[in-house]
Amino acid sequence: MAFLQYYQFPFLLLFFFFFSFPLSQPMSIHDLLKSKGLPAGLLPKEVKSYNFSSNGLLEVFLNGPCLTKFDTMVFYESYVKANLTYGCLTGVHGLSQEELFVWLPVKGISVDDPNSGLIILDIGLAHKQLSLSLFEDPPHCKPDGVLKRNMGRNRDLKHKDRRDSF
Repeated sequence: MAFLQYYQFPFLLLFFFFFSFPLSQPMSIHDLLKSKGLPAGLLPKEVKSYNFSSNGLLEVFLNGPCLTKFDTMVFYESYVKANLTYGCLTGVHGLSQEELFVWLPVKGISVDDPNSGLIILDIGLAHKQLSLSLFEDPPHCKPDGVLKRNMGRNRDLKHKDRRDSF
């Protein structure tokens, strides 16, 4: 009987060791983007979770709709989806960019040549080239209402300053 207990101990130890540590750490959405030749900052820090299927469908879940700024304002819905291939996001849904006071849906994002330092956004009517450096780090994304209120306050302060100067 003591013989069996002596040999069971290493198996018990191995069992606890095996189930105490995860086999692999899940990849963050930002690491996934980088592994696919895209900058990590395309999606905000506030990503709650994501699914990436073997057929390339990327589904991203945020804490809620939010706004951030790169060169212009960008709006993320709480659910963003796209087809992810190396260097490209195509068929994007849930992402819009403000251009000349009009919100346009972003339909695709690509980095054709990383050495060029440019990223291309397909906003339907045109393709917009931006510096990759704008997208190096994931931005903080503020809830839709908070950013609009802050923008309103800033606008009111500017108008007040102008009124005071006359």
